[in-house]
Amino acid sequence: MADRSGAVNRLDLTTLDGLTESAVLSVPARRTARSTVGVVHLGIGAFHRAHQAVYTEDAALATGELGWGICGVTQRSASVRDQLAPQDGLYGILQKDAGVPASLRITGIVREVLDGPTQADDVLDRLADPAVAVVTLTVSEKGYRRGPDGRLDLTDPVVRADIGGASPASAVGRLVRGLQRRRDRDAGPVTVLCCDNLNHNGAVVGALVGDFCRALPTREGDALAEWIEANVAFPSSMVDRIVPATTDGDRRQARAISGLDDEGLVTAEPFGQWVIEDRFTARRPAWELAGAQFTDDVTPYELMKLRILNGSHSTLAYLGALRGHRTISDAVADDGLREIATALIRDDMIPTLAQPDGVDLVEYGDRVLARYANPGLRHTTVQIAMDGSQKLPQRLVAPALAAIGAGRRPHAITLGLAAWMAYIATGQDRTGRALPLDDPMADVLGQVRGTTDAATVVDRLLAIGPIFGPELPELGWWRHELVDDVRNLLAGRIPAPAVRT
Repeated sequence: MADRSGAVNRLDLTTLDGLTESAVLSVPARRTARSTVGVVHLGIGAFHRAHQAVYTEDAALATGELGWGICGVTQRSASVRDQLAPQDGLYGILQKDAGVPASLRITGIVREVLDGPTQADDVLDRLADPAVAVVTLTVSEKGYRRGPDGRLDLTDPVVRADIGGASPASAVGRLVRGLQRRRDRDAGPVTVLCCDNLNHNGAVVGALVGDFCRALPTREGDALAEWIEANVAFPSSMVDRIVPATTDGDRRQARAISGLDDEGLVTAEPFGQWVIEDRFTARRPAWELAGAQFTDDVTPYELMKLRILNGSHSTLAYLGALRGHRTISDAVADDGLREIATALIRDDMIPTLAQPDGVDLVEYGDRVLARYANPGLRHTTVQIAMDGSQKLPQRLVAPALAAIGAGRRPHAITLGLAAWMAYIATGQDRTGRALPLDDPMADVLGQVRGTTDAATVVDRLLAIGPIFGPELPELGWWRHELVDDVRNLLAGRIPAPAVRT
């Protein structure tokens, strides 16, 4: 869709009316762009826009309730606000699957985007809005600013500033100060729903909120904590959809479908899953009508996803990057790496899991690997390799301990951890291409970069307590296997865990 000069128009409310729905273009935004805000989301990146926003829009469409528009809040960068504000909050979701044409959905459920760093007071006002009944979060594992003990890191300068001031910069600080303003304005109860990859994520966020309150002056903190206890719920949830970074090629493909430029475009696979603990203190969208599953206990689903999907994702990312594979789909197409991922899922992970109701874990694992193979999703190995220090304790270290505690030797998990160590130490793939070390603990991890002695690499990294804890490093047989794996990987060899004894 071009103007008279031939320039392509940009997606917004004025160009929306000119779109014609087809087999590859749907435009639910025509209805949902009239929504008013009922949900605040902290951390409005691509994943939220392709996952929870879609469920929320579908729930609103199913019930006809237009009070569930989303106010998204950026955490560090104003880029999403700058992308969506000129588009009246509209954006497309380009769905890509193997063997079928890509399809585009234009969504309108995001009605406002606030930049957290520069619009702090507006964020607190929105959190205190009586019309808002749900606050959701995707701020990533590192965004919660936890210390080595898993509690709020009160030595973090941003956290300390948030405790001492009224213009918060951290996710937990914004949340607590927003709840405080909500209490002061008698705006009613609200539910805080975490959607990050953390064990018992709702309980984690609730505990961090409590830590923040206890760090406030006694009278202020105690009164706020009491109000939160009575008026705020922190259910857990498990979310799943592969959402790779959007490329210029994706934008061209979407433009070919709609005829419009879309700076806010996100790309996703067809699959989506959302399992939610049914514990709310206020009204909520009818997410079950959009395909979400409500349960009394999210834990089995949470561990299933963290270990089978996230654990294999990280393992393929590090092994794939070392082998020179740029994407996860390339890595899983490597027969040797697919064999390792299959062994990790079937031999190491599944025996540590309780089977969720109605789920065949072997079938789930096979489907995960099939999803990785989708060539339309250019999910890069180095993107998944980011923030390993924050991800691996849940994805690989905890299941390794669980397997060992049950009398098993988790060879594939050990190889996944070895691949992370070799990735850090070598700093390049087998072709010589640099591998970036993008991690909150980069200063510490980077001390082994360039080290060629496997035992030295292993011992220095095993000594990092927040990642490995006290138990694994004390297991001599396990350390020996880890050193052997790292030595092979640094030499360009990848062991086959299935043949070990």
